[in-house]
Amino acid sequence: MENLKLGMLDQLDGFLTKNHQKTLKSLFRRSSSTKSSGEDDSPSSASDSPKPIPHLSPFANSVVSRCSKILRIPTEQLQHHFDTQLPESVKELLTYARNFLEFCSYQALHVVSGRPDYLSDKEFRHLTFDMMLAWESPCAENNKELNKETASSSNLEVEDDDGWSLFYSSSTNMAVQVDDKKTVGPEAFARIAPGCAAVADIITVHNLYDSLTSTSGHHRLHFLVYDKYIRSLDKVIKASKSTLASSIGNLQLAEGEIILDVDGTVPTQPVLKHIGRSMWPGRLSLTNSALYFESLGVGLYDKAVRYDLATDMKQVIKPEMTGPLGTRLFDKAIMYKSTSVEEPVHLEFPEFKGNSRRDYWLDICLEILRAHRFIQKNNLKEIQKSEVLARAILGIWRYRAVREAFHFFSSHYKTLLAFNLAESLPGGDSILKTLSSRLVILNSSASQHDVSPHSKRQSKLSPISLIAVTQLGFILQKEVNLDGEVIIVGEVCAGESNPLEMVVKQSLLDTGRAEAAQATVDQVKVDGIDTNVAIMKELLFPVIVLANHVQRLASWEKPYKSTVFLVLICFSIIRGWFSYVLPSVCVCVAVVMLWCRHFNRGKPLEPFRITPPHNNAVEQLLSLQEAITQVEALLRAGNIILLKIRALLFAVLPQATDKIVILLVFMAATFAFVPLRYIILLVFLEAFTREMPYRKESSDKWVRRIREWWVRIPAAPVQLIKPEDNKKKKS
Repeated sequence: MENLKLGMLDQLDGFLTKNHQKTLKSLFRRSSSTKSSGEDDSPSSASDSPKPIPHLSPFANSVVSRCSKILRIPTEQLQHHFDTQLPESVKELLTYARNFLEFCSYQALHVVSGRPDYLSDKEFRHLTFDMMLAWESPCAENNKELNKETASSSNLEVEDDDGWSLFYSSSTNMAVQVDDKKTVGPEAFARIAPGCAAVADIITVHNLYDSLTSTSGHHRLHFLVYDKYIRSLDKVIKASKSTLASSIGNLQLAEGEIILDVDGTVPTQPVLKHIGRSMWPGRLSLTNSALYFESLGVGLYDKAVRYDLATDMKQVIKPEMTGPLGTRLFDKAIMYKSTSVEEPVHLEFPEFKGNSRRDYWLDICLEILRAHRFIQKNNLKEIQKSEVLARAILGIWRYRAVREAFHFFSSHYKTLLAFNLAESLPGGDSILKTLSSRLVILNSSASQHDVSPHSKRQSKLSPISLIAVTQLGFILQKEVNLDGEVIIVGEVCAGESNPLEMVVKQSLLDTGRAEAAQATVDQVKVDGIDTNVAIMKELLFPVIVLANHVQRLASWEKPYKSTVFLVLICFSIIRGWFSYVLPSVCVCVAVVMLWCRHFNRGKPLEPFRITPPHNNAVEQLLSLQEAITQVEALLRAGNIILLKIRALLFAVLPQATDKIVILLVFMAATFAFVPLRYIILLVFLEAFTREMPYRKESSDKWVRRIREWWVRIPAAPVQLIKPEDNKKKKS
């Protein structure tokens, strides 16, 4: 086998530079010590003499030759399949090399991902990263920079006895500084990584790239970071597998139920369950169907309590504050409420600093809940349901891997969970609608007789997430056909963008605008009641000025102006012109906006200048206390008015009730027989002429009589009952 690989190097000698040839020799010599079972028995006809493709760069040719070995197909035959099976749109001269590289990469990734424990194989990590490097420079004409590199990503591994890079023990940034040229960009990662469903999801692949490069100054992905992510993902999946094997008896899991994460096993970091004023420490487990809480007894865990997430029980999961004896002190809990529990259940995740544990569990619980709601909304059954759950499961595993390896905490728009992201993204409903339409055409019955690795692509899709989960050793559905020879027509196709990928890109563009707008909102948020009141007064200054002018006219300080205003308004009401007031205002505002758009094009908006009051902390506390007192007084006055109305309604004071009855009958007759415009005219005349010199004395007299009558009306009684505290321990 060693001679075979050296022979391949001799045939590529005319296309590879001297430095790059050393890279490939190092790669193939190292790979001889970790041969896969597929390479040991591969026929010699498929790998004796791989011929380079003239359109490809030397590095891309090396990737294609490795793909041909995996597929056991000569490169010439791979090119023939590409030329004959794919549409003409992907075989244009400018994109031929990149599309052919994608074609070979996707087929090779499908075969490699079918092998057991492929995530722990370092050759898989090197191959996928080299595919991304080759994708960025696929053509011979634009590969000069890549050919000048002295080593491929395969030579960048420095490991200790535990298998982890020595660079990781200190800092990932230090590892990236070893060679900043061996990096890939977001487009290459987004096109290659989703080819393996376990590595990335097409919905969240851009957020995954951002999380992996968040500590990189140049925002490009280095091999050492990618290698660390895949290792962490493999570790998380193996941990879930071992937890599933040890917890089946304790939790009594149903068929197809998989444990995704467990918390509370460490004595110093328990999970506390609160119901009312009672509290129990214990262990919390999340599966793809429910939450399980096991209370800690005397050295053993009690029987697990199941909180369902799969059935529609009007579940509500949200962040909540908890504390001893039902107090609200610590923002470190999630609240679960449904029709199956009498009282909301609060699950607290204590920690000394921050609330990252709570936020993580809130995210993954909401992901499972929203996945089931998506299933229920679209009435998905069997294979489609398992595919949706498998997508959510893989997303949680990736989230765990990134969190444990890089201590990454997702933000509102940067989550790695597909259904949470669709819930928060602008246009996320379009993502779910497109996903639903693609799930309808899932093909779970493809067989070797229908589709082969060399056949033309079909219109139906395969449940790639479900197959990926099953190949990792988990069983969600037994009936799915996992024939290893079936080519997966998944979410990425060579040279094409499927509808899901396009709608995700559009949502990301809208997200950029939303984030930019939110950044401006965060900049103008200020603290303090006095400061916010000052800002509001300045913003409403034109409205306040207009209201003051109307109030001065109504006070009849200048009788001439008030008379003219009264005549104009009354004439407008009688003529029916008031129906045109609102349309006229809308047209005027639109004209002003168009004028500003035309003359202020490209000019930045000048900041709104406000001079806030200079109050110290004590003055702000006094202002807050005064504001609370005023709000309390308003609430008290409102309650008194409602209680007096209740007394009038139930005839507590018969004489006052009789007067109200007569008034209501008169008002009913007025509204029934008098046109509305005349009613509006009478109301306006009464309100506007109340301060008129000829009416002021009589108006004050009527207001005084009404106030005295209102004071004599008693309020309906209110009885405050103290609640009985008879809480019992509930499971």
